[in-house]
Amino acid sequence: MKILVPVDGSPYTKRMLAYLAAHDEWLGGAHEYTILHSVPAVPPRAAAVIDRETLKSYYDDEAEKVLKPIRAFFAKKKDLKVGFASKAGAAADNIVSAAQKGQHDLIIMGSHGHGSLGNLVMGSVATKVLAHSKVPVLLVR
Repeated sequence: MKILVPVDGSPYTKRMLAYLAAHDEWLGGAHEYTILHSVPAVPPRAAAVIDRETLKSYYDDEAEKVLKPIRAFFAKKKDLKVGFASKAGAAADNIVSAAQKGQHDLIIMGSHGHGSLGNLVMGSVATKVLAHSKVPVLLVR
């Protein structure tokens, strides 16, 4: 099974990784994982005056801050197929797009669990992914 695992480095990502670690059926060799981090995009006006190499370096550095501890987590599991990716832009859009383009079978992600009132006020990446994804989503709270 191809599984997309969006991460943001928050305590909710850590909780989702703990869930995976506690359930042997998820971390078996039968699955292929893609770990995705969405870096918030630099506003277009600012990006227009920054050279591409500097902007790419910024995005890579920001992604690596989140991905480094997650690489260490998956490195402990020897028989797993794991790929890492980062993309600049809106997290929900990046997740839905990556799931469709990568032909993933499942998205496993952490959720803040604000509830409907909190989502109405603050919005939620998880809510947007659930609304727009054609791929099943497993939310870990």
